[in-house]
Amino acid sequence: MFVDQVKVYVKAGDGGNGSVAFRREIYEPKGGPAGGDGGNGGDVVFEVDEGLNTLMDFRYQRHFKAKRGENGMGKGMHGRNADPLKVSVPPGTTVKNADTGEVIADLVTHKQTAVIANGGRGGRGNIRFTSARNRAPEIAENGEPGEEFEVQLELKLLADVGLVGFPSVGKSTLLSVVSAARPKIADYHFTTLAPNLGVVETSDHRSFVMADLPGLIEGAHEGVGLGYQFLKHVERTRVIVHVIDMSSFEGRDPYDDYVTINRELAQYDQRLEEKPQIVVANKMDMPEADQHLNAFKEKIDDKIQIYPVSAFTKEGLHDLLFAIADLLDRTPKFEMQEEQEEERVVYRHKQKDDDFKITRDPDGAFVVSGSKIERLFKMTDFSHDESVQRFSRQLRKMGVDSALRKRGASDGDTVRLLDFEFEFIE
Repeated sequence: MFVDQVKVYVKAGDGGNGSVAFRREIYEPKGGPAGGDGGNGGDVVFEVDEGLNTLMDFRYQRHFKAKRGENGMGKGMHGRNADPLKVSVPPGTTVKNADTGEVIADLVTHKQTAVIANGGRGGRGNIRFTSARNRAPEIAENGEPGEEFEVQLELKLLADVGLVGFPSVGKSTLLSVVSAARPKIADYHFTTLAPNLGVVETSDHRSFVMADLPGLIEGAHEGVGLGYQFLKHVERTRVIVHVIDMSSFEGRDPYDDYVTINRELAQYDQRLEEKPQIVVANKMDMPEADQHLNAFKEKIDDKIQIYPVSAFTKEGLHDLLFAIADLLDRTPKFEMQEEQEEERVVYRHKQKDDDFKITRDPDGAFVVSGSKIERLFKMTDFSHDESVQRFSRQLRKMGVDSALRKRGASDGDTVRLLDFEFEFIE
């Protein structure tokens, strides 16, 4: 089964917890602090594997979770950083944030990598909190939570040649006779429900990858028929081979077919007009095909290459394959990626999130939420009084106490933060 779009959940590793420990040393309070830092959590990294050509594996595994960092230890020993979790994807995979639609990575070349989710920082041990006032602190941080969210994976095939055209014009038959691919062939429309790939070799031992894309119809760029979800695969083909039924067996005019398909390509992405294109006049073994071809040539630009063939009888395929190979030799690889290869910095405005916000639950309790305050809460070790006092000072410095008073909080009211409840004290 060919899968070109899937949604998966990624979770980077949390940082390891810092340690509260003391050594034995004369003239030092409690011997002096000796708690080490926790290790950093593992990143989730996607890596291109050219041996893959589908996202099928992600249908069976949709959760990817990296390991957390090791906790800090006594004697000032830091915890070990977790190794990154590497996930293999086929070349041509675009990774987007499923919630925002933001493109995180565009992976096209073998062994190319991208960090999709960053692991959390390791918590600091009590060595880090030593000061002139507090030479034996009992403060340590928990590890920072790793990033977690859903990502949308979208595969755009990387093929040298893409076969486009109306349904039942002979694209699948053409691919089957010039390569070892065995696409489904039948006498009804939309036989091809997913792209098929085949490796083609000419008699002078030049080879290229050809993709048979599902048939397009008028309105495909707006979602009509099956074409829209596969139009994206044309973006990363180097050469377009436009197959036309020159027999007019279904009553359509070949020139109208040619104009309609090119218009759909341009309306989907105007840059597709710039791609080199070869026109294949197929089914030339049928009656009146020669007359239709002559009428087609009168309407079309003389500079456009037209190759009369019959995929059924294999007539004309030798010249066609040589023409495609010659055109590929003159066409740079992955022309559509030039814009991404330019060295430039794009600055995007990101609205700063509020440190916290306060709401009320139906039972009257005050609810404090926000990414920054929740992060501080998760990194606080509440098993030590000094850590609790430090967290209280942080809340006061952020203005949480003042904001609660403005919302009407009084002594003894319940305050919720994540799954925990506190009592507000004046």
